[in-house]
Amino acid sequence: MAEHDNDIKQENPSLSPQVGRAGGMAEFAALIFSLGTSTKTNDKLQALSTYFSHANEKDKVWVIALFSGRRPRRTVNGTQLTAWCCELVELPVWLFQECYHTVGDLSETIALLIPDNKDSSTYKASHSLHYYVEQFQQLEKGTEQEKKTFILQSWQELSSQERFVFNKLLSGTFRVGVSQKLMVNALARTVQLEPNIIAHRISGNWAPATTSFEQLLSEQSTQTDFSKPYPFYLAYALEGPLQDLGEPTDWQAEWKWDGIRGQIIKRNDQLFVWSRGEDLITDKFPEYTILQSKLDNGIVLDGEILPYNDGQVLNFNVLQTRIGRKNITKKNLQEAPVGFFAYDLLELNGEEIRHWALSERRAALEKLVASLQLSWLQLSPMVTFNNWEELTTIREQSRSLNSEGLMLKRRSSAYQVGRKRGDWWKWKIDPLTIDAVMIYAQKGTGRRSNLYTDYTFAVKDGDKLVPFTKAYSGLTDKEFAQVDAFVKKNSLEKFGPVRTVKPELVFEIAFEGIAASNRHKSGVALRFPRISRWRTDKLPNDINTLEDLKQMLELYGK
Repeated sequence: MAEHDNDIKQENPSLSPQVGRAGGMAEFAALIFSLGTSTKTNDKLQALSTYFSHANEKDKVWVIALFSGRRPRRTVNGTQLTAWCCELVELPVWLFQECYHTVGDLSETIALLIPDNKDSSTYKASHSLHYYVEQFQQLEKGTEQEKKTFILQSWQELSSQERFVFNKLLSGTFRVGVSQKLMVNALARTVQLEPNIIAHRISGNWAPATTSFEQLLSEQSTQTDFSKPYPFYLAYALEGPLQDLGEPTDWQAEWKWDGIRGQIIKRNDQLFVWSRGEDLITDKFPEYTILQSKLDNGIVLDGEILPYNDGQVLNFNVLQTRIGRKNITKKNLQEAPVGFFAYDLLELNGEEIRHWALSERRAALEKLVASLQLSWLQLSPMVTFNNWEELTTIREQSRSLNSEGLMLKRRSSAYQVGRKRGDWWKWKIDPLTIDAVMIYAQKGTGRRSNLYTDYTFAVKDGDKLVPFTKAYSGLTDKEFAQVDAFVKKNSLEKFGPVRTVKPELVFEIAFEGIAASNRHKSGVALRFPRISRWRTDKLPNDINTLEDLKQMLELYGK
């Protein structure tokens, strides 16, 4: 079961559905495995539609929550699960670890090691999905013994397939390859609402444990959530030539900023700040509090939260010092000041205006931002150009402005839901690259659990090799198999799951940014590193040096 693939796949016949089980957790587990093994969108759509047509009402609410990123908090860790499983099946830890390294997934390893109870009366005791998930929540502050008792009991009443899904839920690693758009379309087949209305209804700050399916999606629903954001409109990467877009005058160009996409909402005299991942982050940015008094009610701004000071957009690395902190100190505010670059206006005077043309929304946005007179609240500036050739030249300035490239938006476009082709395109600059040699390898997880696919790379520093980054994506399946064969034949040392290998294979590593780091031996940390290509045309002596990395840091790490 591949976690790297962000998908649950049925790869082991031992996890096949149990005959005679239906409803509740069994029905949910069957849905998960159906979605994981389907390759056609229509098949996934049908599986979801069937589930929403027949499932328990409370279970349906939890499926919506889980599939839209509202996973329950992890109540136990992997070490505890391992110990309890070993105790239950009377297995030494070393043998469990061997099984785990072979299977490649902790949840699946446990599901396979615990034998199914053949007593059909025990099967009938398994509960609904909402029972298990809500028990997780109640046990969050429970004692370790209370958690252990609940988990052991659940393991023994569930089938192997259900147990696998149960483990994923309680360990916080539940992920399934279903887009929110697909789920919304499936729901649209079972409720009398348009997909865009459903997408808006299921966003925001609602709690699945206390929200009914009718409250959430009934046509007559009167629930009021003043914090509710709109689904974000996302762009596709530009693939063809600019000339295919038609007349340049039909398009608005903006810089593609590298920050946190967010919405600022003022309703009912309350201010809310949401990230694109639907995290409510109001408390993370106290600088925005002034908008509670300056904005009228019924305003929704879409834009980018950026590190910003003295009229200049700073490197994203500055913002990272604030991400993940529970409490923002005065020192954090001084060292990592933020601004908000407004892209769009989605609601004005309490009226949703997403259907307006972009040019109309932009005009209203310009008027609103100008009236607020806040130095940190900026309009995302439009890039003026006369033809596509001129815009191509302008794009080369992106990195010097701490921008990732350009956004192209059709002036007549409405603000849509999700990722749509045709009206909004992102035109990113090429990533930074450096040639490096592989020095360590580790087996992957899921379907790659028997292959060495996770690598550590090094650059030269005189006659030494200095590790500087890891990467596990970017090669084809055939190339991964070839590198795996090399690792097995050329291992020098073994440290647990990691092998030191002969420094002979050269790869081009691509990355989006670089920052100074005290935690890394090289003194640098890369943003979004991945393998760009296998440089079979180069030898280890041809790789880049630590000095090259430091020069990149000087140029692009500010």
